[in-house]
Amino acid sequence: MPTVFSFFGLRFLFFSNDHEPIHVHVVKGKGAVKEFAIFQVVPDINLIENNGLNKQELRLAEMIIEENSDTIQERWNVFFGK
Repeated sequence: MPTVFSFFGLRFLFFSNDHEPIHVHVVKGKGAVKEFAIFQVVPDINLIENNGLNKQELRLAEMIIEENSDTIQERWNVFFGK
C-alpha cells in the first residue's frame, strides 16, 4: 500500500493490486483504513466512493488531487510499471 503523500491528516495511496483507470485512495488518519474515499484521477477527477469522509474533507482531498494530479500519475506509472 504505497503512500503517495499526506496532507492535513489525509493519506493518498494506491493498493498494490489496483487497476486502471488511474485512481487514488484517500484515507483519514493513521493506522487501519476505516474512513476513506476513492477518486478517479484520469481522464477527469471524480469521486468514485466515499466511506466516512465529510464534505470538507472530500473538498480538501479533491483540491489536493487537482494540485498534484501530475505527481499522482507519475507515481502510478512508476509503481505499476507503465
